[in-house]
Amino acid sequence: MTGPRRRMGSLPRPGLRTTVTLVFAAMAALVAVLIGTLGYHSAARLIRDDESDDFTSAVRAVSGQVQSQNLFPGDFNGPTGMGEQLLHPVRVTAQALDSHGAVLPGTSHFDLPTTAADRELAAAQAPGRTETGVRNPNGIICRVGVISLGNGRGAVQIVQRLDDVEELLGELRRQMIAVVAVVVLVAGAAGWLVAGRITGRLVRLTDAAELVAASGRLDVPVPARGTDEVSRLARAFDRMLVRLATAKENQRRLVQDAGHELRTPLTSLRTNLSVLPSLNRLPPAERNALMADLADEARELTQLVEELVALAADRKADEEPTRVALAELVRTAAAQARRRSGREITVDADDSVVTARPDALARAVANLLDNAAKFDPAGTAPIEVVVRDARVEVRDRGPGIDPADLHRVFDRFYRATAARSLPGSGLGLAIVHEAARSHGGSAFAANREGGGAVIGFTLGPG
Repeated sequence: MTGPRRRMGSLPRPGLRTTVTLVFAAMAALVAVLIGTLGYHSAARLIRDDESDDFTSAVRAVSGQVQSQNLFPGDFNGPTGMGEQLLHPVRVTAQALDSHGAVLPGTSHFDLPTTAADRELAAAQAPGRTETGVRNPNGIICRVGVISLGNGRGAVQIVQRLDDVEELLGELRRQMIAVVAVVVLVAGAAGWLVAGRITGRLVRLTDAAELVAASGRLDVPVPARGTDEVSRLARAFDRMLVRLATAKENQRRLVQDAGHELRTPLTSLRTNLSVLPSLNRLPPAERNALMADLADEARELTQLVEELVALAADRKADEEPTRVALAELVRTAAAQARRRSGREITVDADDSVVTARPDALARAVANLLDNAAKFDPAGTAPIEVVVRDARVEVRDRGPGIDPADLHRVFDRFYRATAARSLPGSGLGLAIVHEAARSHGGSAFAANREGGGAVIGFTLGPG
């Protein structure tokens, strides 16, 4: 049993277009069969009931006449006989039997053999005795009613042929089957056309997705015409490819820039490490300078790696947004910056409360404060932090920013000419920009009147 089941399970499944076509055809066939069957049975019942009513009425009419009049078999002979008068409007015929049960010449329309029961009724004394039934003489189906004339005068046979009715119903069945077949074919063709329009774009979208999966290309054109669900899916897939291409390009640039930035401290570290074997032979001043240089380079390398990880790793999934009071967050960051730099930092904050990721905001504020302290080493004036309506500004009285550098200060690894001699990786303000953007806001930088710079960010509503 295992082998056949495995073979059956491995059979290819029909495509979506074929499936839709089959569903269309099956539904149309079901509806057509139901309607055809109900229509046929209703028509057949009406026709058969009508024929039965005609036969019953004819039998009753003849029986009534027989009981009310003394009739003889000859009275049913000829075009003016009782048979034509009573049965002319009805699709039945009559033939008379003599007292011996033989068919009276001139009254028989077709050869219907008589039975013992017919002969008995023909010899019966009581008029109006009736027996009915269905007979099949020579392959012809008939409904037969035999009525005695009484006093042994004979009997009358009322005959209704049923094969014509059954032939008519058979033709109706054949026509119903033909109609069902035509409906199924038309429905299948319509389903094939409709499914082609529905699934054509899905097939093209699937081809595009398979091409992306097979080649790794993200510039594959995606058909996205229309406004229905398939078009919305195509547009969403196209936007996803654009986002992936942008992320891939950013990743490539980040790796290249990181490799370039890491090369300098690593080269310096290797140079200093090569001197370590002869450390004991160096004068104390040079030895101390070498160790201090190693410590500074290790610290700079550590800071660079941490900022790279913070910038490259998407931590939004690790930290849930929560309600954050900006004043409290900024004061905590300012206290930490005071301890690190020894600078005076003032905070002027309103009661703004935002929905944000507190760690990301704290790091952005800390980077702004570190940047201000680095570019204003003299510390002639305090660093000012102003918080108003979900807007954070850090102001210093340093040399300011060269106008040519204002639009690039938030780029990754970008360092202005005046900053290249200062420590840092060029990622601090890039992290500020990413934090603001991820919260629906933006980062900004400008020069202050009277000297210095103001750098900060805004947060989106929420």
